[in-house]
Amino acid sequence: MGLNIRDIVPRKELNIEELKGKIVAVDAFNAIYQFLSSVRQYDGTPLMDSKGNISSHLSGLFYRNIALLSEGVKLVYVFDGKAPDLKSSLKEKRKEVKDLAREKYNGAKDKEDYFAMRKYGQQLGLISKGMIEESKELLEAMGIAVVQSPGEGEAQASELAKDKDIYAVASQDYDCLLFGAPVLIQNLTLARKRKTASGIVEIKPEVIELEKVLNILHINHDQLICIGILTGTDYNPGGIKGIGQKKALEIVQKYKTPVEIFKYYEGDFNWREVFELFKKPDVKRNLDIEFPKINPDKIRKILTERDFSEERVDKQIDRLLNIKEKNKQKTLF
Repeated sequence: MGLNIRDIVPRKELNIEELKGKIVAVDAFNAIYQFLSSVRQYDGTPLMDSKGNISSHLSGLFYRNIALLSEGVKLVYVFDGKAPDLKSSLKEKRKEVKDLAREKYNGAKDKEDYFAMRKYGQQLGLISKGMIEESKELLEAMGIAVVQSPGEGEAQASELAKDKDIYAVASQDYDCLLFGAPVLIQNLTLARKRKTASGIVEIKPEVIELEKVLNILHINHDQLICIGILTGTDYNPGGIKGIGQKKALEIVQKYKTPVEIFKYYEGDFNWREVFELFKKPDVKRNLDIEFPKINPDKIRKILTERDFSEERVDKQIDRLLNIKEKNKQKTLF
């Protein structure tokens, strides 16, 4: 759901070593949804502690981020604030999708079809306020910077990436390009391998550069936003019926300006309102990013209280402290 322009956007595989020493702004909700979806048991249920509290997100944040930090990547997690009113229709559609997935999951459970249970269980992830708060606490205890956006997290992350000190936004959502992110990295927080019906497939990070997208498609940024609106964004799910990615590209190349592009669709919806949400999002500007100190005791407390293995947690904390020490030595050198 949301914007999909994969078929027309140029991309290239990214070697993780290319990110060494660079700062990446992570779309926090996007990453947490990934962890809630992928870190699951064989029957599709999320990881839970003995009290029934979900811990999939904490597992993903802890282990995956340590892997990235060990590669020399510096991370800033950006969290959503208040969503625009236009997003309410998307919430309804997402609820419908989850209700259908829950129905199919229960049907698969009755048949003891564990593959289907996992497939539909992955669609049932829901981020609670409690998950958001404990995610922030864990990230800061790990020495990872946390930024709270007043509005959309992906918009704030894109704004940060316009700063010369921050290299890219990490998100699966193409909306970041519409918000003006100069560089978008996809698959960064995903596990490197995924189990599918046909076997294990390798997942590689991909990088998309906004300037290259515009040059290769022979369009400007306003026209890219128009492509998004024509095909459908979080603010106008589904877009305009009958218009796909390639057709939308043809339309914007032919009619050039937003007014001309949407001349024949004025009655369908208020395109100007959607356009302005991408051009002037609710974000903080000129932020100073501070990376907190690693707090081993807090990490240990958060995770062991949720039934994580103390031995495994301590091993990863040692790894985290070693990463910090190596970075400190390089800086001194």
